[in-house]
Amino acid sequence: KHYGTGMPSVEEIFGQLALQKPDNPEAEANSAPIVKFVDLVLAQAIKEKASDIHFEPFEKEFKIRYRVDGALYEMAPPPIHLATSVISRVKVMANMNIAERRIPQDGRIMTVVNGKPVDMRVNSLPTQHGESVVLRVLDRSSVNLDLENLGMPGFLFDYIVETIHKPNGIFIVTGPTGAGKTTTLYAALRRINTIDAKLLTAEDPVEYELDGVMQVPVNEAVGLTFARALRAFLRQDPDRIMVGEMRDLETAQIAIQASLTGHLVLSTLHTNDSSGAVTRLVDMGVEPFLVAATLEGVLAQRLLRTICKTCKAPYDPSLSVLNQLGLSQSDLGGKQFYTGSGCSSCANSGYKGRKGLYELLNVTDPIRDLITEKAPTLVLKQKAIELGMVTLRDDGLRNIYDGETTVEEVLKYT
Repeated sequence: KHYGTGMPSVEEIFGQLALQKPDNPEAEANSAPIVKFVDLVLAQAIKEKASDIHFEPFEKEFKIRYRVDGALYEMAPPPIHLATSVISRVKVMANMNIAERRIPQDGRIMTVVNGKPVDMRVNSLPTQHGESVVLRVLDRSSVNLDLENLGMPGFLFDYIVETIHKPNGIFIVTGPTGAGKTTTLYAALRRINTIDAKLLTAEDPVEYELDGVMQVPVNEAVGLTFARALRAFLRQDPDRIMVGEMRDLETAQIAIQASLTGHLVLSTLHTNDSSGAVTRLVDMGVEPFLVAATLEGVLAQRLLRTICKTCKAPYDPSLSVLNQLGLSQSDLGGKQFYTGSGCSSCANSGYKGRKGLYELLNVTDPIRDLITEKAPTLVLKQKAIELGMVTLRDDGLRNIYDGETTVEEVLKYT
């Protein structure tokens, strides 16, 4: 699937680019056609709400791909001989060393596209056929989302609001990269960012600026780790602390110390589900009784694609697919399933937009007892389900029955 094909501006620039045979790709990086082309790529990505832009040189082609709603799509490829010039232009915009192509580099682009300020995190990687460059688009609109706009069920919203207003404890959001953890934590911080509270964050990197919040960029090259930042926070008289990620035992131990001394700590982990976050902390080396004493809750989440409203149509999933979901014909009860047939509005993908799937582990006394006993993940999960926990799969089924997404999406992410 291609974005940008058929657009006169693209064809016009391609015509100019095809005539160029740069002797000095680095010098050509600032030529008008290259500058205009890269600007167009960025503008198209913003228009399509892409989260990432990939510039990928291969032996016989130069690919440019956008990640939209979690899936990669190609745009019409530029001439391969201009790969180095285009990539050099991106590196110039990101204040990176364009002469250095042997090691990975990181940079940042802050620009204006169609009158909208855009912030992009840039990484280059040496490959066999040139540098691969990926731009992560930091959507400033997502940082302005409130908790009530994240599509959570009412009971989940109420629980999180209650938890983040507690004077102390630890609340963890867990999930893979790109699951929306940062958006959820920023929404929580916005909720508790009041004039009578001091908020501190340690992030790697600081993705969005939050008014009224003291944000510290982690810099391991100079020794400013999450643990060191967190230790310093305790001498800054904070009320609430956000740690971008609990990566190691030292960070987890200081977070627990902060909680025990009267601070609320928000953080993230990378685990498959909410119960797995508990055992991850114990596996790091944190004493189970300390986890039980401080952990208030764990929110596991995923982002799945929603069906395009323009081409949404009913369909009947196969029996094998239903079996993978753990459903039988008797479970269906006349329920209608939907899919997207594909149209110009969704680039023929059948999907447009994404929404969150959520699973909340409420750490009540029965759960605390199991944590203290160092119970395995499965036992914790079974007890939580007995106590009413809605799993990621259950929340996925709810979205299927509501006509929001497809069976295939739920199977992919749960």
